[in-house]
Amino acid sequence: MSMAYSGTAMKTDVIVVGGGPAGMMAAISAAEGGASVLLLEPNERLGKKLNITGKGRCNLTNNCGLEEFLGSVPRNGRFLYSAYACFSSADVMAFFEELGVPLKTERGGRVFPVSDRAFDISGALERRLKRLKVSIRRDRVQSLTIREGVLQGVQGEREDYAADCVIVASGGVSYPLTGSTGDGYLLAEQAGHTVVEPRGSLVPLCAAGGLCPSLQGLSLKNAVLRVYENNKKIYSDFGEMLFTHFGVSGPMILSASAHMRHFGRKSYRLEIDLKPALDESALDKRLLSDFSKRANSDFLHSLDDLLPRKLIEPFVDLTGINPRQKVHDLTKEQRRRVLTLLKAFPIEIKGPRPAAEAIVTSGGVTVKEVNPSTLESKILPGLYFAGEVLDVDAYTGGFNLQIAWCTGRLAGQSAAERRFLSAPEQQKVPC
Repeated sequence: MSMAYSGTAMKTDVIVVGGGPAGMMAAISAAEGGASVLLLEPNERLGKKLNITGKGRCNLTNNCGLEEFLGSVPRNGRFLYSAYACFSSADVMAFFEELGVPLKTERGGRVFPVSDRAFDISGALERRLKRLKVSIRRDRVQSLTIREGVLQGVQGEREDYAADCVIVASGGVSYPLTGSTGDGYLLAEQAGHTVVEPRGSLVPLCAAGGLCPSLQGLSLKNAVLRVYENNKKIYSDFGEMLFTHFGVSGPMILSASAHMRHFGRKSYRLEIDLKPALDESALDKRLLSDFSKRANSDFLHSLDDLLPRKLIEPFVDLTGINPRQKVHDLTKEQRRRVLTLLKAFPIEIKGPRPAAEAIVTSGGVTVKEVNPSTLESKILPGLYFAGEVLDVDAYTGGFNLQIAWCTGRLAGQSAAERRFLSAPEQQKVPC
């Protein structure tokens, strides 16, 4: 319900809702643009979720260009064209190095602080906020303050706050203990926005049956993963994965989950190529060689050089071959079965783990109702969105934090510029 501003609250130019990476960048950018800025965050300290990203190391961006970035955002990537052009990966890296945080680029273009400390990133942002005299209040925003269709500010749990511009950067629903509780969706809906139902993305997957629990703790370092939706291949990847008590996790699995968007309506199956370095012909020769060396052994004991010890028994079970059958008695058809399973080890997927366990949220404020050139609402002038609250999400590798930085930058600059521009000019803000 819209609340009317009483006129008693102290007024600032821009209010930023949420003190995560997008919110802090939005506040910094608005203040650099000459606006007076109030940042509202319910947690005791800023950047709570930021400080646990990358296992505490903070993979803050990916050292890549525009097309690679957009290609790594499977959900509404093109919407981010202007935001990325405004504040690219190179710009993000330069920004933090200018704040005194040396960076390094690792495998796959992943960028980390040299110190491997996420707190160095959040600390640098907090120091910049302080230098720019951004006001910070510990309060949870409950509603927008709107009078006669005009944005007046926000109502917090503790008091009301007045402003002509409000930037909602309160995150999604992943890791709720860090403050991502979906508050921003309620504010968006209050303004008349459509919210695409949020769900977890970059999330571990639950598997059917007892196979994965029996493999709990096993990590595959160099495997190829293929994802099938209703028996149609929709995604493949190379890298690491982990078997857990509920199913599978690890970098490959998290990225794969971003493509599995129709649980309940469609079925999903994973296939793992356990020997990606060998094609079928080369692998068959390898099998013949291994089997000839162990001709008098039980089948169960013939796979020691091919598979991790923990995987052998479940693998043998899936072949349907008697584990005590002598290797020299294996038929060509049975060897073919082994070969097929090595190249396409199957895992049936029931669904994702809860959104609270996801790294990011898929869904949120529909991008059709947000101006991509400014990130201003097309419904309520003066209202902006940045970060995970928007219906955009990306793969692992620093791309999601890059979304936070560049949308926060564009929203903050746009809100600051709005004070000086006439209505027709408000459609596009130069970066």
